[in-house]
Amino acid sequence: MADFMKVAKSKIDASAGELNTISQEIWSHPELNFNEHHAHEVLTDYLEKEGFNVERHFVLDTAFRATFGSDNAGPNICVICEYDALPEIGHACGHNLIAECGVAAGIGIKAALEASGNKYGKVTVLGTPGEEGGGGKKRLIKANAFVGIAVAMMAHPYRYNVPRPIALSMTVLVIKFQGKASHAAAAPWDGNNALDAAVTCYQSISNMRQQMKPACRVHGIFTNGGAAPNIIPEQAELTYYLRAVDENELAMLKKKVEACAEGAAIATECKVEIDASGISYANLITNDGLSIMYEAHAQGMGVEFSRDEALRRGGSTDMGNVSYVVPSIQPKFTPGSGDAAIHTRPFASVAGAPEAQAPTLIQAKALAMTAIELLQPSGQDTLKKIQKEFKETVSKLPMPDMGD
Repeated sequence: MADFMKVAKSKIDASAGELNTISQEIWSHPELNFNEHHAHEVLTDYLEKEGFNVERHFVLDTAFRATFGSDNAGPNICVICEYDALPEIGHACGHNLIAECGVAAGIGIKAALEASGNKYGKVTVLGTPGEEGGGGKKRLIKANAFVGIAVAMMAHPYRYNVPRPIALSMTVLVIKFQGKASHAAAAPWDGNNALDAAVTCYQSISNMRQQMKPACRVHGIFTNGGAAPNIIPEQAELTYYLRAVDENELAMLKKKVEACAEGAAIATECKVEIDASGISYANLITNDGLSIMYEAHAQGMGVEFSRDEALRRGGSTDMGNVSYVVPSIQPKFTPGSGDAAIHTRPFASVAGAPEAQAPTLIQAKALAMTAIELLQPSGQDTLKKIQKEFKETVSKLPMPDMGD
């Protein structure tokens, strides 16, 4: 097994220049969710050149699936790429590095499989667009893209090295108030102010924070506040993101927020409509057995992990939904960010800096070595334990929404 791991690491090192080019191409051409056409072309062209069987436009126009190996020889290990950017601030979440890491891990695993005579299993590099608010992985789940996958892995840039991050369940609420327009100076008493309803709702939710559990997050904006100052607003709208540690906690939080909206409508004699049909993400279930393997390989290459509970908490991701379908890990790593937080312009600069390359390839090697360990005959008992843990954990939790 050590020889196969050495082969994987050597392949990644030998390809470092090309991998950096891929990362830079994606970083310098930021594309929003489901519009990652350049990234799709760059990634699929490279994987095809490296000898993968590449399915372009897989399920989604900018998704792809690249495979190597045999389903009959052993388990199918999936490494995941993301490559969409954020509006206005580009790759401030470092998805160019996620893509590079996934491809690097994939070619390393492939090299090890080839060295074994292709007798141990299969590797899938899965390109998943639209993570930033699009839920691309949910659509791939719905299309059975993860059927037959033994485990799924990816690594995400972050401010710190966190092996087991906490990603929260999330849902979107659009709260629309309907009032009655009237002249704001001549006859305001004839109107019902929808903006007042929205402001009352916003303030009620803010007042409720004292009674929220520490891990809950509620953050929103006004998306419609009326047409003109001299017209009593007949329509007003808020959009909120709600987050909690799991689906049960999220349901309770949603009920509280809806009560604030309904109370505001009563207080202002307006009507309210609450739309919860937007994107939702499940909390991330980090598989303990899989994470132990990854952490050992990463630490063996000098990665120092933070165990501070506060640093584990982050946002939400559609990788959470994947973790309800197959055993999964999504460790976070620092590409040399210093004080830069994700979703900021400084972090976008970090994601494109030369200093990000070495940490990214270390993560790729750690994922590849984890996969190789599972692909070996000696790893089959470990894989069974990982899958047993997964089934037991998921069976105790409410199944999240897996729709679009």
